[in-house]
Amino acid sequence: MKYFKLPDLGEGLQEAEIVEWHVKAGDSVKADQLLVSVETAKAIVDIPAPYDGVVAKTFGGVGDLLHVGEPLIGYEGEGDAGTVVGRLEGGAEGQADSFCIGAAPSTREHLAPRATPAVRQLAQKLGVELADLKGSGPDGLVTRADVEAAAEGARARFGGEKLRGVRRSMAINMARAHAEVVPVTLFADADLHRWAQARDPMVRLAGAIAAACAAEPLLNAWFDGRSLSLRRHAQLDLGIAVDTPDGLFVPVLRDVGARSAEDLKEGMARLRADVRARSIPPQEMMGATLTLSNYGTLFGRYANPVVVPPQVAIVGAGAIRQEPVAVDGRVAVHPVLPLSLTFDHRAVTGGEAARFLKALVEALERP
Repeated sequence: MKYFKLPDLGEGLQEAEIVEWHVKAGDSVKADQLLVSVETAKAIVDIPAPYDGVVAKTFGGVGDLLHVGEPLIGYEGEGDAGTVVGRLEGGAEGQADSFCIGAAPSTREHLAPRATPAVRQLAQKLGVELADLKGSGPDGLVTRADVEAAAEGARARFGGEKLRGVRRSMAINMARAHAEVVPVTLFADADLHRWAQARDPMVRLAGAIAAACAAEPLLNAWFDGRSLSLRRHAQLDLGIAVDTPDGLFVPVLRDVGARSAEDLKEGMARLRADVRARSIPPQEMMGATLTLSNYGTLFGRYANPVVVPPQVAIVGAGAIRQEPVAVDGRVAVHPVLPLSLTFDHRAVTGGEAARFLKALVEALERP
């Protein structure tokens, strides 16, 4: 059997959930014919056939998670399946010698649970103790199905809902950010009384962030083998946080500083529509220089937005409020936009962040 494995779906996308199979065992398929639709943390992706052939087997059912490099389709014919993490269907792995000097042959307590390296890796990921399992494979070999059943049983006893898709990706990214980023947050207010209308500030925010990047660039660097991505050049690729019932998506608006206000408005509208239709290509969710979260459209003034590596900064915009301000010794009521800037202190100094936020406020306060 020749195997077609789940291909690389883009930066940071290491797994996908099967949404719908379009073929079944026994079907003849042509190159580029649609095989399966999968849901990643960022979009629904249709995967075509790599070449002509007859489907011998499909791996996984609707709702199953597959990792990049695991078999997706088995074609009829001879071929090298290779070593695939988590999907070993036999071979020498399960036939390794097991003995212990000084132990009687009938003594099995000293033996480590028998499982392939891929199954051990899966058990570690799912928090399953192999020693507690009775393997269903040959000679007591613990299989992937044994591990998944144990994990599912633990979840059933615990109750609650299994995280999938966008929410699962959010949990992973937040854990990574908590482990890797040293966050510091600065707060400021932008007085918008010079605007003709102080509402729907997204386009002005995008332009002001581009101006701040040009006036006070932060950093593009390598740290501890990782790339930190706020670049020292005029092009700004801005991630736009879009809240949906399924979770938070961050599509990327390209080259913000070189685009007109009308072009930016149309680009934002298109990105939002594509996200809500779950039709946005994965490449449009990658490579943001920094992210803008306009949570004020929902509620709230200030926040501690979370920086997700390899980015080093995120700007949060709260709700615009009419507030009293001091003007030439008198009190006036102006529309005020609260801003929050979280930066990764591994890469950005406090002075750089403060100057960046000042440049952002000054750009927003212009007529």
